[in-house]
Amino acid sequence: MGIDDTLKHFITVFAIVDPIGAVIFFMAFTANLSPAERRKTAFVAPMTMAITLGVAVLAGEKVLWFFGISIHSFKVGGGTLLLLTSIAMLWGHSPWVRSTHDERKESEEMQNVAVVPLGIPLLAGPGAITTVVIGAQEAKSAMSVGVLMGVILAVAVITLLLFLQADRISKLLGKTGTNIFTRLLGLILASVSVEIIAKGIKGLFPLLG
Repeated sequence: MGIDDTLKHFITVFAIVDPIGAVIFFMAFTANLSPAERRKTAFVAPMTMAITLGVAVLAGEKVLWFFGISIHSFKVGGGTLLLLTSIAMLWGHSPWVRSTHDERKESEEMQNVAVVPLGIPLLAGPGAITTVVIGAQEAKSAMSVGVLMGVILAVAVITLLLFLQADRISKLLGKTGTNIFTRLLGLILASVSVEIIAKGIKGLFPLLG
């Protein structure tokens, strides 16, 4: 895997995870926690995301095989999901696939938001899982898979650092700045998703290629 491919994977994973946009949710969900609890949450949520996506990289294709789903069909379906997510981001909304009202309510009642909904599905949602499964399938060697795992770890570390500086980032960007950044990431993600769908369609219908 070359530098260009590594950078592409990083940008895609970073865009779909959207840690800067997640800072707003981190602050909302941890508003009533003590400083020590907020710091613990800042560590646990990215770790949950990294573990979830790491498992998806290693086992995702086996799950597809078990259910008899071809990678080409998964690319079309997953690419469509990413496209819908990117459209939501372009409208300045948090992707609707991230968490449901019931999940957020349950987490608030449990006062344990690090794993659900921050780790799953806010950070490691269906879109992120789809992205890494497709990336793992396209990897040509164990080294390429290792690079993809490294990308996930890098995004997790960046997310951790952003969460630890959540108050400063929120004041610096403001709601408008965060929405602008989210729209830019949504535009990048839309382009990537169209490419994934196109590859899936070509795989399902070779004559189109």
